[in-house]
Amino acid sequence: MATRSKEKTAARRAGADKRPQAHAKYIRISPRKVKIVIDLIRGKNVDEALAILMYTPKAACPVVAKVLNSAIANAVNNLEMNRQDLYVAEVYANPGPTLKRYVARSRGSASPMLKRTSHISVVLDQKKAKEA
Repeated sequence: MATRSKEKTAARRAGADKRPQAHAKYIRISPRKVKIVIDLIRGKNVDEALAILMYTPKAACPVVAKVLNSAIANAVNNLEMNRQDLYVAEVYANPGPTLKRYVARSRGSASPMLKRTSHISVVLDQKKAKEA
């Protein structure tokens, strides 16, 4: 049996990040292409970030917008935060598993084709109240 399992669980929960977040895994877009889009919204207000994603003509924009909407819903419904105070604190795209395929080439040879996947994560936070 595990020793001190209740204490370990309590310590893990106490040290856990309390900020609202959402993740999308195994997205069939290269992380390099997703990073171009997520660099546009990092540090922005959530409504401004959604507006940027709506009018940016990149294939990763609908996926990032969906993850951002999920993080907003988590903040509003689960953590009871005000939507107007939310901003994109962290957003990152890590590489997922790569699908390895082969493409036929001349003279009976083959070249590898790497179909990359991404894990997209969005972490929101509340703006601090400005002191007078």
